[in-house]
Amino acid sequence: MTTSPQWRIDVAGLVIALILLVLAGVVWWDMTKLQILSPYDLGPKVMPVIVSAGLTLLAIGNGIGALRGDLPARDSLDWRPILLILGGLACLIVLIRFGGGFMIGTAILFATTSAAFGRRAFLTDLLIGAVLAVVIYLLFAKLLTLSLPAGPLERLF
Repeated sequence: MTTSPQWRIDVAGLVIALILLVLAGVVWWDMTKLQILSPYDLGPKVMPVIVSAGLTLLAIGNGIGALRGDLPARDSLDWRPILLILGGLACLIVLIRFGGGFMIGTAILFATTSAAFGRRAFLTDLLIGAVLAVVIYLLFAKLLTLSLPAGPLERLF
């Protein structure tokens, strides 16, 4: 006697597929609102199309996997890394908003993200983040002449 495979629909997987599909739709809709015309075939609208198509493919694949019930088991949720990254991002936002600047906020975000991934050398990561922030700032502000939020360190350059 042969048995047919059990269909175990993964509801969370279907929800994730739906969220991915909604994100793809939002990116596509936002791209259609761009009024930028390019004299070349490739313009600023190309990347949102690629992102939207990728999100749609991910949504389809996730939906099929959820309907088949063959998505991998999920790990238990650990809030500590999430809170560390969100805390670093909040520091970056607050520092930019209140004049602390881009470089200090980016260094803090780098260090908290490293800690969230399990690294325990916070001061070293803060220094690495500061060096990366200086390089990024110089690249964007000096080479590309784009303005980044200025704080006390940015005014030195």
